[in-house]
Amino acid sequence: MRVLYQFPLSHYCEKARWLLDHKELDYVAHNLIPGFHRAFAQLKTGQNLLPILKDDHRWIAESTKIALYLDDTYPEHALLRRDEQLRQQTLKIDSLADELGVHVRRWALAHTLAHGDHALEIMMGEQGYLRQFEKISKPFLKTLVKKNYKLEGEVVSQSKERMDELISELNQYLIENQARYMVGDRLSLADISVCSMLAPLLEIKGTPWEPEEDEEVSPEWSNYQKSLLDLPLGQYVLRIYQTERNARVDWRGI
Repeated sequence: MRVLYQFPLSHYCEKARWLLDHKELDYVAHNLIPGFHRAFAQLKTGQNLLPILKDDHRWIAESTKIALYLDDTYPEHALLRRDEQLRQQTLKIDSLADELGVHVRRWALAHTLAHGDHALEIMMGEQGYLRQFEKISKPFLKTLVKKNYKLEGEVVSQSKERMDELISELNQYLIENQARYMVGDRLSLADISVCSMLAPLLEIKGTPWEPEEDEEVSPEWSNYQKSLLDLPLGQYVLRIYQTERNARVDWRGI
């Protein structure tokens, strides 16, 4: 059985889930404890980051490497085109999207943690040690997240600026491809990457970022979301999620 080691809230892990779902491959999404995941990741893959895919005896870390591995091993429902020009365009957009994801994560977490504990609740999961010792683990986890993702004011502001630049660049790529897909005429790695990285900002239904009914939202967040939806890129992300995101596994994991 394939196992995807993940953080449910991570948009990079959402990207990996979508890659596996697009390939129509069976797998289990297995949650790791933030912070404590590092020892496991180092032992299995020699690096600290998730997602990690275990496929039989093979271990693959990082979402784009997972995509390349899946296309090589399971060529049906290809994520990249055979045409070299389209392939390079896809990888370029994927790289831009992965950079965007860093800044989306920082800006979104800074806002989310300033207005509630919804993100922490998802990180802690519904059961396990973090939930069992919630009074201790929640403030510890909040401190860890702020430190690891550098959620300080100036750094967050810089991420916001770079996020705007990357969104503008990706929006232009979409327009140049007639606003249907990022590359070519069907879903590819580029689309999965871009949509996964922007999903936290649009709080799409059925994803980890779907807001709770009573969740507080800042005016800045609300206005930014509206401005994103005014772009072809924002509408495209909603459409791709509605028409192409056929989730086979619950993002909450086990």
